[in-house]
Amino acid sequence: MHFLDQAKIFVRSGAGGPGAVSFRREKFIEYGGPDGGNGGKGGDIVFEAVAGLNTLIDFRYTQHFRAPRGSGGSGSNRTGGGGDDLVIKVPVGTQVLSEDREEVLLDFTKVGQREIFFRGGDGGRGNASYKTSTNRTPRQHGTGWPSQEAYVWLRLKLLADVGLVGLPNAGKSTFINAVTNAQAKVAEYAFTTTRPQLGVVRHKQREFVVADIPGLIEGAADGAGIGDRFLGHIERCRVLLHLVDANDTDVAESYRIVREELEAYGAGLAEKPVVIGLNKIDMLDDELIEVMSKELADASGADVIPLSGASGVGVDWVLDQLLEAVGPAADAPVSDDGEEDAVEWSPI
Repeated sequence: MHFLDQAKIFVRSGAGGPGAVSFRREKFIEYGGPDGGNGGKGGDIVFEAVAGLNTLIDFRYTQHFRAPRGSGGSGSNRTGGGGDDLVIKVPVGTQVLSEDREEVLLDFTKVGQREIFFRGGDGGRGNASYKTSTNRTPRQHGTGWPSQEAYVWLRLKLLADVGLVGLPNAGKSTFINAVTNAQAKVAEYAFTTTRPQLGVVRHKQREFVVADIPGLIEGAADGAGIGDRFLGHIERCRVLLHLVDANDTDVAESYRIVREELEAYGAGLAEKPVVIGLNKIDMLDDELIEVMSKELADASGADVIPLSGASGVGVDWVLDQLLEAVGPAADAPVSDDGEEDAVEWSPI
């Protein structure tokens, strides 16, 4: 399945049906009077977040969404049928933006969330509703309220607990393959990851979601490399895992480049909790690992975890730190002192 995280679509709700102009005509009934019914309401435009979707690729091929209009009223005071609502299904994490992308109109953060975006127009009044003591044969009627329409942007931001960042070839894809069932592409050239990848980590009877995005290079905020357009997928992460390749000539400089791009992007990424890992240590001796870890710790001002996604060394240590930073699960029982209670394992 192709990945698409932005799409522009046109939406229009249904217009209300016109009211009817009708007069009662029956044998032996004199002065039947007006009996034109009201028009039906137009269909609404509704967005719904559903499970099982993680791309907006469907909106590349279907870009216009028009809800049906209401039917016109008819004689014998019959109201026209209402137009069916048009439900647009989107992945969880989708935002609906204005055409200029300056305003977030809707934000879907949970499965089943359903929001009416445009309401269909009300039906017009039939001539029976205009009857008064002084206007016994009204011929006016309502044409129905008009529809609402607009071009909007859909933007997908994947929902994950942990976001992986780093330079290209920092070993992010190898790491996510090692700790989840993701099948991210791994190769010896840069930018093997061209779209975000999601994986679920199961560690110490807990689960959390990890998102891997394409690597950042210097100038990504200005469009260098793949740019920073995929950073939106980690805006909602609780913690970032910053991996630095131990084979880089200057690990401190590698760390600085990525941090500056996060700060240039904004959206609070630079303020998020960070776990720093010195990756690919299986290719170095203990003395060199210690030297490079200290160099990276001095540059970042934080503890550094040496690890190897390929061999598994230090991976559990990293997962422990991530689990602590993610915090207790939403449904985990918590004791009076604020600590998460241990849950006894059970097969059911």
